[in-house]
Amino acid sequence: MQLDSSLAIVTGGVSGLGLAVAKHLVARGGKVALFDVNDEKGAAAVAELGEANARYFKTDVTSEDGVTANVEAAREFLGGLNTLVNCAGILGPGRVLGREAPMPLANFQSTVMVNLVGSFNVAKAAANLMQHNEAGSDGERGVIVNTASVAAYEGQIGQAAYSASKGGVVGMTLPMARELSRFGIRVMTIAPGVFWTPMVDGMPESVQQSLAASIPFPSRLGKPEEFADLVAYILGNTYLNGETIRLDGATRLAPK
Repeated sequence: MQLDSSLAIVTGGVSGLGLAVAKHLVARGGKVALFDVNDEKGAAAVAELGEANARYFKTDVTSEDGVTANVEAAREFLGGLNTLVNCAGILGPGRVLGREAPMPLANFQSTVMVNLVGSFNVAKAAANLMQHNEAGSDGERGVIVNTASVAAYEGQIGQAAYSASKGGVVGMTLPMARELSRFGIRVMTIAPGVFWTPMVDGMPESVQQSLAASIPFPSRLGKPEEFADLVAYILGNTYLNGETIRLDGATRLAPK
């Protein structure tokens, strides 16, 4: 897929990795629909990207009806839909056995609902529309890129819910790619390491430096633009399908 023909939904698209993806696509002639829940940041993102290139849709990714309606509305704005990049997610930190009591089940459920169920929810709604696209010269009708995490492989203490949710994203990549291949829809996942995001910006400088030092090479946090570069490469390389790519500077998370 050529980036200038990308008509994309980006979940979590008003900040962090999602906004970096949106900027990258728009800068290369694409058009984006930003799914998120922060109205203020949504308005700012659209102002930066241009109203002709981007529109914000307030979206709870765990709502089946809401997502279906917004995916339809996004396609109308975009003039089609051939790309989905799922970046929406929450950390949901917490120990299984906390100091005062075990983790409330609701905490585990909410993390899995946003990170895993939400990714699936938007993906299946987008694929339902993509399957009707006119096929390109190689038979491609669309691309879905999900976001997991290196925590899917070596989650830390306090990340049971987060790691489970991201492990689920990794696990559904291949079966979804296999199923959607008959429609010419590719499915890929990126598992980023520690990146500069609004969450990291709020950490003390000593914690930021410690995180950077733990990464073998380069010993720094990932840049959202590097994540966006990989998304763009995935869109352009039609032979990439059904795989999860770690983007982490060779880091392996310690137990805590």
